[in-house]
Amino acid sequence: MTIQWFPGHMAKAQREMSEKLKVVDMVIELRDSRIVNASRNPLIDKICHDKPRLIILTKKDKADLKETELWLAELNKTTLTIALDLNKDKVDQLITKACMELMKPKHERLIRKGVNPRAIRAMVVGVPNVGKSTLINRLAKRKVTVTANRPGITRSMKLIIVNDHLQLIDTPGVLWPKFEDEMIGYYLAVTGAISDVVLPNEAVAIFALEKLIAKYPQRLVDRYHIEIVNDPYQVIKNIAIQRGFLLNDDYDRKRTVDTLIKEIRDDHFGRITWEEYHE
Repeated sequence: MTIQWFPGHMAKAQREMSEKLKVVDMVIELRDSRIVNASRNPLIDKICHDKPRLIILTKKDKADLKETELWLAELNKTTLTIALDLNKDKVDQLITKACMELMKPKHERLIRKGVNPRAIRAMVVGVPNVGKSTLINRLAKRKVTVTANRPGITRSMKLIIVNDHLQLIDTPGVLWPKFEDEMIGYYLAVTGAISDVVLPNEAVAIFALEKLIAKYPQRLVDRYHIEIVNDPYQVIKNIAIQRGFLLNDDYDRKRTVDTLIKEIRDDHFGRITWEEYHE
């Protein structure tokens, strides 16, 4: 199955990013720690070409720490990568330091030529709902962008002065036109990176339950106090009965599915890495 979803503002943003790239020194690419590969937009590779890049794995606090360490070790083989809790870590210090490290070779070349390097100008890119606005607000130490736990909030670009060393260009969250691998669509859907109209909620819930049953069954027991079986459809029924989601003489399947997805996105199941690292 090929999943297609490419709103008009994303096509426009892609064109604008290509233009803005001419005036930036580097790219800061955000990915979700829970779906590291699925939240990597292949269009960004195409747009950014050979610009120096810092990868930030956001939402570190929501992901399995062991899995995050595996992803970090792999990504750092080729690209400077750090993982952050955007709400608690010393974001400004860590990111400024990483950007300075990445741009050090260029700055040293400029200094040898007698040129004093200006502040680093970085373009912030990533898929929707990955934390770009939260990151920029933390760096700027003020609310300069709108944040919300849903995709598609940032629709235009703006320049933000972080400090004497770093300036940022914010960009809208951009997806690629279609997902040839339907699993990527499900990873993005379960974390809320794409609109709920793209994939049926029930299909996303079944996908999530299959993952939870296989790796985190006790989380389901602790949350719903139900017996766990290998059939996700039966688990949905068990949850409905336990919660009292009944409809006439049957259980309310839609209400149960919607509740499950909401509680997953509201982090009621603890740290979960949906997309595991595989060598």
